[in-house]
Amino acid sequence: MQKMCVGDKFQIHCYKHNGRLHRTWDEAILLETNKDYLVFGNDKTLVKTELENNTWNTKEPAIIYFFKKQWFNIIVQLKKTGISYYCNIASPFIIEDNAIKYIDYDLDLRIFSGGSYKILDRMEYQYHKRIMNYSNDLDKVINNGLDRLIKLYLSEALFFDKSKNYEYYQIYKKIMEAENSSNFK
Repeated sequence: MQKMCVGDKFQIHCYKHNGRLHRTWDEAILLETNKDYLVFGNDKTLVKTELENNTWNTKEPAIIYFFKKQWFNIIVQLKKTGISYYCNIASPFIIEDNAIKYIDYDLDLRIFSGGSYKILDRMEYQYHKRIMNYSNDLDKVINNGLDRLIKLYLSEALFFDKSKNYEYYQIYKKIMEAENSSNFK
């Protein structure tokens, strides 16, 4: 893996199982490296869907956890109404050409600011499983990833700690303020 430093900028590339690029995020700022995961932040970053060729900017700041061995990633959305989470069931990431890359497997866990959660896109998962021929072993890994993610949430793992995620957001803001002030010199 390439040498990385806090403050480095990356893109995010989300693929589907068939190798097709699905969605990209223009920017993610590295906030922390850990032996098991990396933490990134962004705010109002450009998102592009490849198939529909749509673009938009995210609405709020986000803290993003990418895992080296887990089959999910976690997006912490810092909304005005409170923190919510959008968790993708996905392959472990790789970094290549200054982009964080992973394969999205459709199933998502949405955790609302009030604490309730919902599993999303089960029909999409079943459809893609059939047309892209997910193996039984892959199906098992994906469902185990979803189960593990729910258990981590219910056990109040670090990734779901609001104060820790606000700390990461403060780091992100300081990095961006330093970058903006250096751009005006």
